[in-house]
Amino acid sequence: MSRDILITGVGQRIGFYLAEHLQQQGYQVLGTYRTQRPSLQRLSDLGVTLIKCDFDSPDQVASLIHQVQQTCKALRALIHNASDWLPDAGSDQAIVRLQKMMHIHVGIPYQLNLALQSQLLASEIADIIHLTDYVAEKGSKKHIAYAASKAALENMTCSFAQLLAPKVKVNSIAPALILFNEQDDEDYKVKARAKSLMNKEAGASEILSAVDYLLNSGYVTGRSLPVDGGRHLK
Repeated sequence: MSRDILITGVGQRIGFYLAEHLQQQGYQVLGTYRTQRPSLQRLSDLGVTLIKCDFDSPDQVASLIHQVQQTCKALRALIHNASDWLPDAGSDQAIVRLQKMMHIHVGIPYQLNLALQSQLLASEIADIIHLTDYVAEKGSKKHIAYAASKAALENMTCSFAQLLAPKVKVNSIAPALILFNEQDDEDYKVKARAKSLMNKEAGASEILSAVDYLLNSGYVTGRSLPVDGGRHLK
């Protein structure tokens, strides 16, 4: 069975922890990044193959696809973590903002899934995992374009599950409040924690466990796994 896993956006937060976790489990992780960060040295020291790729550049995306196709005869998993969380813009920039959100959250996963399906199908069993968001189901009055793009990604999960079954399982993970940012103040943290029944910051381990579950399952496909602390019941 192939041990190669491609993860997009490994420079920080969930992507970094996923790359570290799966590499330590014995997988060979290939990780994309856009911005050079100190955390990448840790991944490099562990043996992660790092690929600089700005998804706004068609040439760099094409180069990424070519490198993975040449490096990996088979691909155990493709994990779409790369994301951008931008608020809605004014009317003069609204379409640009929507296009940006759709590009990173829908266009790039769509392109990579299609381009690398031969590598996925060549593995004895393979997974595609889309990192979506709690707001894909509920919406967001301040991040309409972002929420809509994550909802589209969640829907695309169903389509690729149908296309690639039974060899490739395709699922989503829809998190809410996994990790605070360094700049978040205490007032914000109190309000954010209160939105879920669990009333706490989940921590990266919750996403790592969800990914492990999906990779180890031989049956679950075409589903969205909520990791939201019961937020839908508040």
